[in-house]
Amino acid sequence: MSEMEKRGKISVESPEHGCVYLIALGSNLNFSGNNPSDVLVGALVALEDRGFVIRACSRYFNTPAYPAGAGPEFVNAAAEVEYVGTAAEALAQMHAVEEEMGRARAVRWGARTLDLDLIAAGDSVLPDAKTHKYWCDLPLGAQKTAVPEVLIVPHPRLCERAFVLVPLMDVAPDWCHPVTGRSVREMHDALSDSARAEVVPL
Repeated sequence: MSEMEKRGKISVESPEHGCVYLIALGSNLNFSGNNPSDVLVGALVALEDRGFVIRACSRYFNTPAYPAGAGPEFVNAAAEVEYVGTAAEALAQMHAVEEEMGRARAVRWGARTLDLDLIAAGDSVLPDAKTHKYWCDLPLGAQKTAVPEVLIVPHPRLCERAFVLVPLMDVAPDWCHPVTGRSVREMHDALSDSARAEVVPL
């Protein structure tokens, strides 16, 4: 797959029996001489090497570090992928790619060479609705230190994050949250104008 394909919306032949996942990509540090945009390109190639099929990828966007002051601006993107494996298996492969590209988890929400987040796994709610609700309702102060011991999907902070929702508009605007029933488009449109304006296409 070419760099141009990775930087724009694409569709490719899907593997049999693969689950569709939505993932968010981000980088705000150079790695091995590559700038953050090139790191994201390399991450998509690495995911393909591990059996992921990239069905669509968003444009790349500059966004402020989250939380404010956490480091340089990010380059963010989103992708719709297929993978023949469970959500936990897909996440393990994503973490392996992060490690290959120099990701260090020393500080929560700190600067990083690569961040790959599993945003959604089709219409699954994992591990269960009660646990998902607990993490969605977690106060901001607790979010800074609490780390779930199990995979939570859809991502509990999805509806709050312009740096995820704006890129997702390129690849899956009609995907609906299996708990709230709101589409990516509806969650995107509910963001403040100032939040959307911070996410600037490259």
